[in-house]
Amino acid sequence: MERNLLNAWWPLRLAFFVGPFVAGLDKFTHLLTNWDQYLSPIAAHILGGLSHPFMVVVGVIEMCVGLMIITKWTRIGAYIASIWLVLIAINLITCGQYFDIALRDIGLALSAFGLAKLTEVVQRADVRGFVGSRVAA
Repeated sequence: MERNLLNAWWPLRLAFFVGPFVAGLDKFTHLLTNWDQYLSPIAAHILGGLSHPFMVVVGVIEMCVGLMIITKWTRIGAYIASIWLVLIAINLITCGQYFDIALRDIGLALSAFGLAKLTEVVQRADVRGFVGSRVAA
């Protein structure tokens, strides 16, 4: 069972490190997409001329969450990612478009929640075989 746990846990952990980290980094470079276009008109109105700086801060937060997930704070980082992805989906829905991306983000939020719960099981099982002898919070 321990090996099966790790076979599921590691790919989720890597995916939720790489995805948020790369997306966060791209908020600075816009190589993948213009992230500012995904900010809802409601949020853009509230932020005024600070929409782009806000998206840069979002990028920093996403990179931090990715780092939390790949380090000893996997469980907490995964819970944060789950909530973050639901908030992104709500933002996308309020855009009046991007419903497909919002649906994908809900699926990702559920997967991040699954990673958090799986991390709790890995911690309780005291599974060895990864960086460090235990997975912390």
